[in-house]
Amino acid sequence: MLEQLLIFTRGGLILWTCKELGNALRGSPIDTLIRSCLLEERSGAASYNYDVPGASYTLKWTFHNELGLVFVAVYQKILHLLYVDDLLAMVKREFSVIYDPKRMVYDDFDETFRQLRKEAEARAEEMKKSKQVMAKPVSNLGKKQGQQMQKSGFESGNRKKSGGGGESGKDHSDDDNVQTGFLENGHSNGEVVNKSRVTYKENSNTNTNSGAFDVNKLQKLRSKGGKKANVVVNKVSKEEPKKKPAKKNRVWDESPPETKLDFTDPVSENGEADMALAQVVEGESMMDKDEVFSSDSETEDEDEAATDKKVDSKKKGWFTSMFQSIAGKANLEKADLEPALRALKDRLMTKNVAEEIAEKLCESVAVSLEGKKLASFTRISSTVQAAMEDALVRILTPRRSIDILRDVHVAKEQHKPYVVVFVGVNGVGKSTNLAKVAYWLQQHDINVMMAACDTFRSGAVEQLRTHARRLQIPIFEKGYEKDPAIVAKEAIQEATRNGSDVVLVDTAGRMQDNEPLMRALSKLIYVNSPDLVLFVGEALVGNDAVDQLSKFNQKLADLSPSPSPRLIDGILLTKFDTIDDKVGAALSMVYISGAPVMFVGCGQSYTDLKKLNVKSIVKTLLK
Repeated sequence: MLEQLLIFTRGGLILWTCKELGNALRGSPIDTLIRSCLLEERSGAASYNYDVPGASYTLKWTFHNELGLVFVAVYQKILHLLYVDDLLAMVKREFSVIYDPKRMVYDDFDETFRQLRKEAEARAEEMKKSKQVMAKPVSNLGKKQGQQMQKSGFESGNRKKSGGGGESGKDHSDDDNVQTGFLENGHSNGEVVNKSRVTYKENSNTNTNSGAFDVNKLQKLRSKGGKKANVVVNKVSKEEPKKKPAKKNRVWDESPPETKLDFTDPVSENGEADMALAQVVEGESMMDKDEVFSSDSETEDEDEAATDKKVDSKKKGWFTSMFQSIAGKANLEKADLEPALRALKDRLMTKNVAEEIAEKLCESVAVSLEGKKLASFTRISSTVQAAMEDALVRILTPRRSIDILRDVHVAKEQHKPYVVVFVGVNGVGKSTNLAKVAYWLQQHDINVMMAACDTFRSGAVEQLRTHARRLQIPIFEKGYEKDPAIVAKEAIQEATRNGSDVVLVDTAGRMQDNEPLMRALSKLIYVNSPDLVLFVGEALVGNDAVDQLSKFNQKLADLSPSPSPRLIDGILLTKFDTIDDKVGAALSMVYISGAPVMFVGCGQSYTDLKKLNVKSIVKTLLK
């Protein structure tokens, strides 16, 4: 049964709801659909499932892009309503006829919807009946064929028994087959039967003779081939195998080299001044610097030059393309968008965006543009690219505040430390980037303490201890083979006693499929309730980023004893300086998890930590 159907504008103004249904929905499925699906460029999906305690809903929707309207139907997830898609299409068609932007109330649409609903339900019932009618003859036909096969089997068995076991029995059965065949075709003349019998026997004799001749000939050819093969083998065996040249033994020169391999720059007269300047530069973290990129005018000039070259190269059809650009196309269709979307998908995949994410983004852009009128002096490719640019900016822009400094001061006023947990797979640089975050916090006069909760990997505690000694930061450690959840809890208690503002918790690297380690991580987060859970991932990964983040979130949700488990709150991208323009991992991770990129690691020193510039990432993706 349909629970609710409503029509609203893209601005959020509800124009009409079905008063006849009037079912009170549990939770807020429409708000969740808008927040987590429509605004996140996931509108290309067929449906959306919304689960709350006590109810599960399935939501389907369609758009009228030219008028800016959204049509949403809600029904119980357990029901498979076949008429919902047809009903939405009919409601969209009828409502677009009476829609007026100045009008706010559409009470007269109730009767129209009632008729459309009856029509859609009647169509669904007819489809069910037609499927059942089509299924019955097929089953009956199968039974009849089985009975005929059984009868033919019994008749042939009886014939064999009656014919005996000799050759005469076989000939007799053959004769019967010939006679019955002619009687079924309507011929009852005995002479014709005899003629056919004679010809059949003659043909059978010739076939057997030809078969015997072919076998003898084949045997002769085989014997000749075998002799030739033996001769070839004997010739090959007579030839002596070629000897491989012996490998010369390497002679190691144990004498020390004459010159020392020292590639350091020679110290000049003003070497001390250079060292002091380098230390000053290193003291400023890149998090507090504004990045300087090339101006937009330069890139626009380059784009215009490229488009001019393309226009000059295309001499055919210039008048028609110019006329279409002036007059504008009536409505964009899916076939018009496919070439531009296909090229855009390939471009995104070359930038290291996961294939699944690129396909979903293109589907969402197609849904948002289908039915719109193309403006004058614009091309379809530029329209598609502009829509994709808006979608990418909307995805990568954080939906909530990511100002950690403000959150730290709020926690400090409440007299409790701000706890950050770093999680991720093996070898992505969790400990190193934890030290970078600690250094950045130190620059803002925040007391930081490290917690060595990686009690699994050999050398992890010593590595974090080295960073703490260089940064002169206190570290809480309990050695190896300890429960990391208990170590983190004691570290937070210690930070509360000594007045530390922030506790940075280092955890062991683990693959997303390692259930014992994922269970331990889920326990650590559940016991300590950190303020921020940061997923540390490499910017080098492509399709694997989707698998890592989705399974991390899934495991944290499944293995947590809490009814509302904590998932990943933010992302720290490492090794960003090694990827050139392959920045697609940032898009893949944000799209699959919904968590913002809070830090970007771009070097080997403590200062090499910066914020993600959304505009530059989008420009690189679409370049």
